[in-house]
Amino acid sequence: MTYPPRRNPPAPPVSQGSTNTEVSTVRSPLLRQLLEDTRAGKPDAEEAFWRYVAATGAPLVEPDPEGEADHRLVTFVRREDPACPATHVLALVHTVTDKDRHAGDLAPHLMERVEGTGVWAISHRLRTDHRASYQFHATCGTREDALRADRPSWRRVLDRAEPDPLNTGAPLPSRDGRNPASVLELPEAPDQSRTRRRDDVDRGRTLDTEVDGRRISVHLPPGHRPDSGPYALAVLLDGEMWGPVLGVGDIFDNLHADGELPPTVAVLIDTMGRRMEDLACSAPFVDWLADTLLPWTEQEYGAGAEATRTVVAGQSAGGLTAAFAAFQRPDRFGLALSQSGSFWWPDDDREGEWLTGQYAWGERRPIRLQVEVGHQEWMLLAENRRFRNILRARGYDVRYQEFNGGHDYACWRGGLADGLVALLGRP
Repeated sequence: MTYPPRRNPPAPPVSQGSTNTEVSTVRSPLLRQLLEDTRAGKPDAEEAFWRYVAATGAPLVEPDPEGEADHRLVTFVRREDPACPATHVLALVHTVTDKDRHAGDLAPHLMERVEGTGVWAISHRLRTDHRASYQFHATCGTREDALRADRPSWRRVLDRAEPDPLNTGAPLPSRDGRNPASVLELPEAPDQSRTRRRDDVDRGRTLDTEVDGRRISVHLPPGHRPDSGPYALAVLLDGEMWGPVLGVGDIFDNLHADGELPPTVAVLIDTMGRRMEDLACSAPFVDWLADTLLPWTEQEYGAGAEATRTVVAGQSAGGLTAAFAAFQRPDRFGLALSQSGSFWWPDDDREGEWLTGQYAWGERRPIRLQVEVGHQEWMLLAENRRFRNILRARGYDVRYQEFNGGHDYACWRGGLADGLVALLGRP
């Protein structure tokens, strides 16, 4: 996912050590050994290296060259395809690469080919709790073409980028015909076991329907009966991503099976095709949720009658809208989960961070909020912290977290599970 457009994005901050990009491949001890063996004419040096990578998985994770226990040297490697040799290869590490792309300089993310081998590589010094999706983009053109950072060129890169075939973890699915991404998970990244499909749990049912002309998916807990409610309700924005692409029903089934969530109906709303219409603090959209969708959900599935057991959740512009929905209609949405919320909105002639101002000066609502944002989200981190500060100053019940990652479903899927438990799991 790319950030929603804003007219004058700020320059990236000076690195504070969590994503200190290293261009030279020779920082990796494993690659230095490969280079030495290759220069010495050692037979089978490269094949031995690839056998090692196949056995251990990619990327390479080695001790921090600066000796810090909470960092690792992470080296992404790609094997040259002799049938289609590349002239340049970009490593797209989610948000880490975006930061420089927004500044117009992709050069720090060009992989280097190790002398005398078919090994492309690039190293980053990262904290041990880092999680990020990533891909590679190989080209056969000029360096200038490979480094084009304008928005149309970047979209073409994202359309063609490919996952790492040597990464042994489950890939992160994508949509709109794009390839899946691989996922980097360092040892201390937050646990995401709640997100993985399990064979030992009862399955709920997923139904596809329409409400008032809008596509909706509904995931029902195992054993659901409409007359056995009232059920808790989770309203998820960007439902076309969470449902058919990411399989969010598995998360709900796991949480139900482990007793971390009361029986909860999940309603997934398609919003990705009309984000700036629906997800920009739109009172008409929120009123539609409150006055049309929730009564329908209550009638059909016995869920949504109680604001204190109804959560609205969203990411990016959806995170902004989740917080707005609770502020605008606390009578229907008593709980809000905002992930990487775009609290900078709006970016026009009106004053920025509008919703934060509403929370600062408006009457305090009887709601609870879960707010999270990534350390790498340089366009959102300060705004989310200010939003948190206002909530606390006004006496709101808010749980705030920062994860070491970016604007990334690889991070958000774990945060969604954690947030649902935090908001709906309380007795």
